[in-house]
Amino acid sequence: MAFPPRPPRGNFNPRFRKEQQQEHRTNHMIRVPQVRLVGDNVTVGVYSTQEAMKMAQEQGLDLVEISPQADPPVCKIIDYNKFLYEKKKKEKEMKANSKTAEVKEIRFTPGTDDHDFDFKARHAESFLKEGNKVKAYVQFKGRAIMFKERGELVLLKFAERLAEIGQPEGMPKLEGKRMLMILAPKGKQKKPKDAKE
Repeated sequence: MAFPPRPPRGNFNPRFRKEQQQEHRTNHMIRVPQVRLVGDNVTVGVYSTQEAMKMAQEQGLDLVEISPQADPPVCKIIDYNKFLYEKKKKEKEMKANSKTAEVKEIRFTPGTDDHDFDFKARHAESFLKEGNKVKAYVQFKGRAIMFKERGELVLLKFAERLAEIGQPEGMPKLEGKRMLMILAPKGKQKKPKDAKE
């Protein structure tokens, strides 16, 4: 048995749906009487929306509302698709850059021997070279907390060992049963001018 065709649901306008998904109002979606135009290809000032749209059409570009909260709203005459592409690209770059830095942990005890210390220092070196921060801490168990100075010495020796590629963000500090210090990778700093002479 065949089903009868469905009656159409109201006036469906596919363009309307597309506009709803847009991040910014553009062209005929801008319904205010006046806008403030900014940008490289226009004389900055307040124009009637009709006039601004005409200017955009003459340049073969879009009138895009950049700051709707302003009075009057701020608009630019730009290629909207190109604008969205650049924006997405910038966000992607920022996301990629923020992802790179992690905090890696290196754990010591007050009695860490030299071999173990060297092994951990080498690991920390590679972490810092990759652009990660290193959180070094000395874990005190039971009565070992009485030897806080030993823990501090281990961390200071560690910071000294990595001085060429990392710098401590502060002095070692005690938090509960662990003493910790964070090392950040040294940026490629410019040498001071007097260093040449």
